[in-house]
Amino acid sequence: MTDHCAPTFERLATALGFSCREAGGLVELRNPFGLENWTLPVLEFTIILGAILALIYAIVRLRRHGDPTNLVVWFGATAYLFVIEPPLYFPAAFGIEAHVDTMFAHNVFTVDFLWGRLPLYIVAIYPLMATLAFEIVRTLGVFRRYGVLVGAVCVGFVHHAFYEIFDHLGPQLRWWEWSTDNPINQPMFDSVPLPSVVVFAALWPMSLAFCVQLFVGRHVDQGQTFSGPQLVWRTVVIGILGSLGTAILPMPATLFGAGSTTLRGFLYAAELVIVAIVAVPILTRQWLRLRRDESNAPHYTNDLVRIYSVVYLCVMALLWVTALPDFLDATDGLTSAGDPLGNLWYTLSCFAVAILCVIAIFTVPRRRAEEKTIPSAGDRAATQTT
Repeated sequence: MTDHCAPTFERLATALGFSCREAGGLVELRNPFGLENWTLPVLEFTIILGAILALIYAIVRLRRHGDPTNLVVWFGATAYLFVIEPPLYFPAAFGIEAHVDTMFAHNVFTVDFLWGRLPLYIVAIYPLMATLAFEIVRTLGVFRRYGVLVGAVCVGFVHHAFYEIFDHLGPQLRWWEWSTDNPINQPMFDSVPLPSVVVFAALWPMSLAFCVQLFVGRHVDQGQTFSGPQLVWRTVVIGILGSLGTAILPMPATLFGAGSTTLRGFLYAAELVIVAIVAVPILTRQWLRLRRDESNAPHYTNDLVRIYSVVYLCVMALLWVTALPDFLDATDGLTSAGDPLGNLWYTLSCFAVAILCVIAIFTVPRRRAEEKTIPSAGDRAATQTT
């Protein structure tokens, strides 16, 4: 597909060690032991496995307990991916090349789609990370106590912590390459564009969570059920509206900061600070409330998220530890191989937040009959019969 091998993408692909003119077809398979380095298949396996397990859990949850929320989060996040990502990969095909140049290029992994643009693990990371963040906030009962908007802000904050651990490591290990000359990516926060740190790590999951809880989650909490067609159209709407939220929420930075990179960076950072100011006291207060009074035990827990959040953090910690020697030997923000560095201190703070969130969901009391808070299909049938 050489007609879509734009100069910027070709340059980024070459820097990553492959040719975009030779990346083949809608689907391409590679030997996992022949990738750029050993961290790529480890990352790929961890993310894809987690997404598959999250999907299985969501299906089981729906079938056994009549709760489609997890399934809507999973497919809503995937719908968002397919709305937002293709134009970024092929701006010329969508007629926006005059306004949006190539922003980044992924390295090639074991399974790739769209002529080397879209690795399978990227498809998987959207629903996995959204599930981890949404379910942590849901387990702590934030949506039930504080409502849709505050719960969504907390999801954005938690997602940001988990995601930035990954985001600040990727460029150094050649998981992807950013186009640092692209004005859309400015200002840079070491190796990561600040717009990515704010928009894709915090604001889009916030937008997704708001839509999921508004259209499905709050109704499920009240015992309402949905038919298959109702879930399908709601999921599609959630994916579309979540995408619109990604454009609307960062408008203070994109509009008022249009003429100044410094002002744009300040406004992006201000939005992230506001998210943190709202989320930190709410999450802390709700955890303390649950700990003080066992009668306030969560109405819902997700053991998969408890376990896999630990798995994810352990794998990321391993990958960071193995990257540290090159990180510490780097000069002027670049390793000896010329790869850019993320911000270690910011990553450590995100690790701290993510670990505290995991500790929180492990240390809240368990409700003995938690599954009865959402009637099963059998319970509903019996109720209707009586």
